[in-house]
Amino acid sequence: MECRKTSPYEPARAGESAAPFPPQHQDRLPGLEYVMDPRPVSECGRTCRKLEGKTALITGGDSGIGRAVAYDFVKAGAEVALVYYDEDTDADETAQRIKQLGGRCLLLRGDLKDPDFAKSCVERTVACFGKLDILVNNHGVQIIRHSILDIPPEQLTFIFQNNFFSFVYLIQAALPHLRRGSAIINTASVTAYQGHKDLMDYSATKGAIVALTRSLSLSLAQQGIRVNAVAPGPIWTPLIPSSFSAEEVRTFGVKTSQVPMLRAGQPCEVSPCYVFLASEDSSYMTGQVLHPNGGTIVGG
Repeated sequence: MECRKTSPYEPARAGESAAPFPPQHQDRLPGLEYVMDPRPVSECGRTCRKLEGKTALITGGDSGIGRAVAYDFVKAGAEVALVYYDEDTDADETAQRIKQLGGRCLLLRGDLKDPDFAKSCVERTVACFGKLDILVNNHGVQIIRHSILDIPPEQLTFIFQNNFFSFVYLIQAALPHLRRGSAIINTASVTAYQGHKDLMDYSATKGAIVALTRSLSLSLAQQGIRVNAVAPGPIWTPLIPSSFSAEEVRTFGVKTSQVPMLRAGQPCEVSPCYVFLASEDSSYMTGQVLHPNGGTIVGG
């Protein structure tokens, strides 16, 4: 299925070497979608009501993969609560699109490193929609460091608090509300399997998320709550121009060392994995990881 394009810049196809993105850089993490050029493709025209009557809490839901997941969930029949840090323009844009799609959306602004805020996100979601069926832990940040000697203690603490501890906080808050048939989906990364020489702490958090997913799935299997993960490869989201230099953005995803398909993916090429893992289509899957990564072969 061909995704709708929102810019004259199109991703390079397999075998092509053209750069898909013009040079650009943002001076803040995790980045803003509304200033990106081209804009990430968040919808691919799919419609299916596999999540009718479900309520989902999606973190990092203002943009990128989280936005695409929210759109697909709404099209599948779910109501969604979207947690974001402070990217108000992106969050408002996402909420407006969800309304256009006929869905219901709750925006939750704040810092998930704070366990009290994480707990309040769950409580406010249940108060608004009456229940919680699906938790999608998707938010994350990364900071480029070319040597492990360059990672200061405060960065290490920040990355793990933001990318991993907050997942645990949300799971702890959500679990009392989840029932048999509920699903938890965690966003990992290809870097959990390949590593990344300039993202050592980030890659370590993603490895921890894979281990958490597998361990939690064993813990909750008898309760009928499934826990799975998605490990995307290079995807065009605000995290890219806010993390990398303009020149690195220009070649993002087009090197064979990055991805065999010679292009970065779009958020809407990842989001169907989340619909699958949230729905009864994946009823016999738990503790597993899906790999929408452009052809990179990984173990596990």
